[in-house]
Amino acid sequence: MAFKVPRSPRFTSVPFSRRFSKTTSAKYHDYIRVQTSDNGVMRVPLRSPQVIGVANSRGNRSHQEDFYAYATLSLNPEELRSSVKKAHGIDWDPDTVGKPFSRQAVLVGIYDGHGGSGVSQYLRQELHGLFESVDKSSIPELFHWVKEVGGYFRRFRGGALTPWINGVQNTPCLDLEARATQTFFEIDRHLSTDKMAQMCGATASVVILHSLDAPASAFFSANKLSLTVAHCGDTRVLLCSREGGRAYSMTENHHADARVESIRLRRMMGASLITDSFGEKRFMGALVNTRCLGDLYWKPFGVTPEPEIRAKLLKGSEWSSLILVSDGISSVLSDGEVVDLTRSTTSPKVAAERILSFSQELGGDDNATAIVVPLAGWGKITGPDRTKELREYRQRQAIGSERQRRM
Repeated sequence: MAFKVPRSPRFTSVPFSRRFSKTTSAKYHDYIRVQTSDNGVMRVPLRSPQVIGVANSRGNRSHQEDFYAYATLSLNPEELRSSVKKAHGIDWDPDTVGKPFSRQAVLVGIYDGHGGSGVSQYLRQELHGLFESVDKSSIPELFHWVKEVGGYFRRFRGGALTPWINGVQNTPCLDLEARATQTFFEIDRHLSTDKMAQMCGATASVVILHSLDAPASAFFSANKLSLTVAHCGDTRVLLCSREGGRAYSMTENHHADARVESIRLRRMMGASLITDSFGEKRFMGALVNTRCLGDLYWKPFGVTPEPEIRAKLLKGSEWSSLILVSDGISSVLSDGEVVDLTRSTTSPKVAAERILSFSQELGGDDNATAIVVPLAGWGKITGPDRTKELREYRQRQAIGSERQRRM
């Protein structure tokens, strides 16, 4: 049976600020506010290499499809309070930090494009603003659009958006899980008639960092930090512990042979996997990732933009960093190798460059991006470097390889 993606007015013809029936002007910015000891306010720029470290390369590919973005958002304090209560069972009071600190949360996103860079570039430019400006009043219309996509989505019940799909009167405010879910679906709706987005897509991992400290502190020094991860595809988010430098994954790859995805697709679509000539399993013989943004041709067959949401309450001093990598790195390096490469580095920027450089030295030729976000335990990792000998062995094995000769 053939399915058609429904059409609506092209998003490119409508200014971003007019895409919602009720939207406010963007309040996100590229710095974070921190309260000083004399009750003043200090602005710390996110672009500083000591605050967020980024390294990326197009590898041997003809063009770059990896992109990233970070911004400080201004969100409803009651929404943040609801999210903290739901995820961690804590009744955080925004009045303890006051304005403007009670509204701020930092977003860091990594976007890995495939089939072209159109969708990943769109995410870099728009996702953080969209995340900030979505409103629950748009959910009934959005849900109607999702159902019209047909196929897999005829059975979609709303997920995290369920409380608002039949109307928003007398309903609670959004929480971060619902806001992320609405944002990811809204992106597909905006792209729904753009030709490049029919067969072009991007995987995405979006991290929200919300300090619960009073007085207000930045994420990199917060003792109590709420972490929320919204994830589609095979970009990865790793936590590195201060004690022992262990890697804790906050994401699972949404590949066709992953247990959860395989069950989801077979239950909803009755579809099976096909192994290609390289031994790689693909959904419907074509796709590796079964969740992504864009790839609109495949939406009716079950390729959903619905993000997997995970939340964790962090004691900042127990964690060294948060690391985001695209599959150009995770396909070459293990999680343990990635976090161990951040040891004894002078800044998050140097740590990100070290991860990228080592993956390329071992033969990685895909687009690759590494983002290192320091936490309160930054620079204080204890215990042995568990992957040092493995990395040295792999480095020796790579000597004389075609990739190293090109370097």
